[in-house]
Amino acid sequence: MSKEKSIGQDVVNADWKKKIILFLASQTISLFGSSLVQYAIGWYITLKTQSGVMMTISIICGFLPTFFLSPFAGVWADRYNRKILIILSDSMIALSTFGIAILFMMGYDAPWLLFVVSAVRALGTAVQTPAVGAFIPQLVPEDKLTKVNAANSSIQSMIMLVSPMLSGVLLTIATMETIFFIDVFTAASAVLVLLLFLHVPTHAKALEKQTTSYFSDMYEGYRYIRNHGFVKKIFMYCGIFFILAAPIAFLTPLQVTRSFGSDVWRLTAIEIVFSGGMMLGGIVMAFWGGFKNKIHTMVLSTLITGLGTFALGVAPIFWIYLSFMGLVGIVMPMFNTPFTVLLQQKVEENFLGRVFGVLSMISSIMMPLGMLVFGPVSDFIKIEWLLIGTGILMLIESFFMFVDKVLIDAGKPI
Repeated sequence: MSKEKSIGQDVVNADWKKKIILFLASQTISLFGSSLVQYAIGWYITLKTQSGVMMTISIICGFLPTFFLSPFAGVWADRYNRKILIILSDSMIALSTFGIAILFMMGYDAPWLLFVVSAVRALGTAVQTPAVGAFIPQLVPEDKLTKVNAANSSIQSMIMLVSPMLSGVLLTIATMETIFFIDVFTAASAVLVLLLFLHVPTHAKALEKQTTSYFSDMYEGYRYIRNHGFVKKIFMYCGIFFILAAPIAFLTPLQVTRSFGSDVWRLTAIEIVFSGGMMLGGIVMAFWGGFKNKIHTMVLSTLITGLGTFALGVAPIFWIYLSFMGLVGIVMPMFNTPFTVLLQQKVEENFLGRVFGVLSMISSIMMPLGMLVFGPVSDFIKIEWLLIGTGILMLIESFFMFVDKVLIDAGKPI
């Protein structure tokens, strides 16, 4: 390689690294405030009501709007500047949080207000999720996607590790509106970072004159997924996994409250251990990268998640319970990272937004559908039995993924 070419390559490398650092920094700032609010709302409802039905309503309000808006948001992520969409979604979330903070200060603290703000925040998430998924490949070389997505997973897990501790402390010594205002400040800071410091050319499709309608673009995206053997198959497996993951994702705080005690520190502990495990798993993926066949890494994650979910249903002592919660956290990035990278590599750039939009739609509806069943049932059947049953089904799913030729072929190294 010539000296001039080498210098040019170094400049490019330095440029993409600077951009992705700025972008991940803005997302980290935003996620920190959002996590504080997320935990505060969930724990407020859990501790005040101890009701599976109330938790189900809260979760549905936090996911259903994402389901309805995601198909449109996916089209927007392909049609328009993705950075601007991320800024708009952060701003929407900040405004809704500011509104609920003012109402709480005025003495209006009914649970239904929390349901409303969760729904509005979900609309912002619907816009942001496909935009972020499609935006990262604009910033990062393809051969660096695994490391960057794994590093991003670790950063997010670190925030999830810190935020429940801080949220628990704030719930003890401060008011709910204090937590809301922190989120407003962090969202505004994230928006400023993107506006002032991150300069990225708009992707090609967004620069073209749009000659088709939203619905035509949306249908074209669905047709692309339907005709793409790998994407269609992996979305099916993900949908099943999301349904089965509903009890471990949403009912474990209620399980801990009922079976081990309603202390805030216990709820904080399970979140800390799970997030700490995810942070560790993200670090492992950043250095290891997973098996050569990415699907094998996802199968291993599904298998261990099933075993861990089963174990959470039979663990008799809280510290043993925490150990398995940490194990499930460790293997989560081993599913999410290769899955995200495979989509970013296998899907054409002009369809990335719509594909991630459909993925967001699937993830936003499948868990609430699971909770429509598991939530009310948890008021009559022990949550432990639900965890045992879903754990066994996850083990079965991992076997079918392992023998699926379409998935295995897609997961092979490029």
